[in-house]
Amino acid sequence: MIQATATLAAQVGVSAASRALGVARSTLYRQRQPAAPVSEKERAPSARALSAEERAIVRATLNSERFADQSPREVYATLLDEGTYLCSWRTMYRVLAAHQEVRERRDQLRRPVYEKPELLAIAPRQLWSWDITKLKGPVTWTYYYLYVVLDVFSRYVVGWLIAERESADLARQLLEATCAKEGIAPDQLTLHADRGSPMIAHPVAELLATLGVTESHSRPHVSDDNPYSEAQFKTLKYQPTFPARFGSLEDARAWARPFFQWYNHEHHHSALGLMTPAAVHLGQAAELYEHRRQVLQAAYQAHPERFVRGLPLPPPLPTAVWINPPVFPSEPIGLGQDLELSPSIFPNLSNQLSQSI
Repeated sequence: MIQATATLAAQVGVSAASRALGVARSTLYRQRQPAAPVSEKERAPSARALSAEERAIVRATLNSERFADQSPREVYATLLDEGTYLCSWRTMYRVLAAHQEVRERRDQLRRPVYEKPELLAIAPRQLWSWDITKLKGPVTWTYYYLYVVLDVFSRYVVGWLIAERESADLARQLLEATCAKEGIAPDQLTLHADRGSPMIAHPVAELLATLGVTESHSRPHVSDDNPYSEAQFKTLKYQPTFPARFGSLEDARAWARPFFQWYNHEHHHSALGLMTPAAVHLGQAAELYEHRRQVLQAAYQAHPERFVRGLPLPPPLPTAVWINPPVFPSEPIGLGQDLELSPSIFPNLSNQLSQSI
């Protein structure tokens, strides 16, 4: 990473390269300084240091069958009680560290490094998000499960179902039917979800591989990697007509049908320039935007004094939607200089742009 920063610094400057790759400028400057020569006094061993034979005895004692499972402090105390002094316990640690023998002896859980999902959509049917939420049933500890598939660019609910359980088979059927209804071609769509058991199940993964759909998952224990589905669930549960409990599965489905009809075709979404999800998803947004612009222009011509900021325009339409947008340098790189997004520096962004444009 330091070498990559130094290479980039030759083109865009140290400050911009350090911010882009997250390397401190002091580290870069320190690497440029030549190493100071070592004096003969520094090279000579200390008179207090153990000899090679003494270090070998210490290491052999610590790795003996008697002391192999004990810490240097325990060995040090035991030997003192027996009238033996080899060295301090800190020196014992140094001897072990010189041979890479200072570590946790028990097996440790090594968690994998999960890559931050960076997903871009510039049109409908490029990026979907799906999730499952619980709906309370008629009595305590009974639930119905609502599956929702959402188009991230248009916020259009392309598919949903309510069932009595979470099931990978039900999720597979919903996704297969939704892709067929929307006419999804191979390598067209990325499907994002969290890491719930139905989302990472083999039947779902096999279906997506067969359909040519790219699979994406949130990082474990990260609550904001799937924000669009969570926001849609909040809209659903904050509806004035949303009941505290549903009397039956049929009751839940009867409530959901008019809600999703309203959400897709009547709900004016603030992130869509106050368009409905259906208008954006079905390609009607540009025509509606022009109609709104003409209405505002007529209102301005009738009473220009009421518009102190000049000719009003409708809220802009969305052009691109991200899940976890990449972070770019906050300051300009320099006059006449561009930061090249090479795959080695920004692999997620380069891959996503190549798939989406």
